[in-house]
Amino acid sequence: MQLLVSVADASEARAALLGGADVIDAKDPRDGALGAVRVELLGALRSAIGAGRPLSAALGDRGPAVSVERRARAAARVGAAFVKLGFRGAAAVSQAPRRAAAARRGAGARTGLVLVGYADWRRARAIEPAALLALAVETDAVGVLLDTMVKDAGLFTLLEPEVVGAWVGAAHGAGLFACLAGSLRGADFATACALGADVVGVRGAACVGGRTGRVSRARVTALSALARSAPLAAAALV
Repeated sequence: MQLLVSVADASEARAALLGGADVIDAKDPRDGALGAVRVELLGALRSAIGAGRPLSAALGDRGPAVSVERRARAAARVGAAFVKLGFRGAAAVSQAPRRAAAARRGAGARTGLVLVGYADWRRARAIEPAALLALAVETDAVGVLLDTMVKDAGLFTLLEPEVVGAWVGAAHGAGLFACLAGSLRGADFATACALGADVVGVRGAACVGGRTGRVSRARVTALSALARSAPLAAAALV
């Protein structure tokens, strides 16, 4: 199971890289679960991590399709491996196919599209996670991510592991990779692995001072070790 760490600047990207993160994710944690970083920062992040790790970039979960396409194109231009798009609020949900298609156009042929759903989708007024899978298939996405919009409860508090596992299985059945996030801590990694997750994503657990604090190399190192040992821990659960 791979570890994705969300970073807000080049210094955090280097800390995540040196700590052993498998994927470095560009995100502004001050702007919600999928806050997009400034376009000019993407190049700095790509330079900071070099070619040794894939870069992903959050495109946000609100806003018009034209902004989504522009952000996706900027991420693709600097060599991002993935872009992540969410849908929060009535307007974003009603325009979901248009926004997803815009992200797909902007990303081009070399950058994969990942669609993001929320475990607290009712509170977010977002797309129900099962419906997100159908949209991902329709828009030729490569993967899906199940996250939480509000960070006051973890993924496995909001949804029973069996429900999450069924969603992961449905994603795999549709030919998509599945990433889990949402205030995950070390003890959640074995559960995520046992459910078949391909990637676990973290921000707050990797930071000193919470999700708006600073990414710590030492914390990423510990989380990376947990992700790599998760298959052994998961085996003990089944």
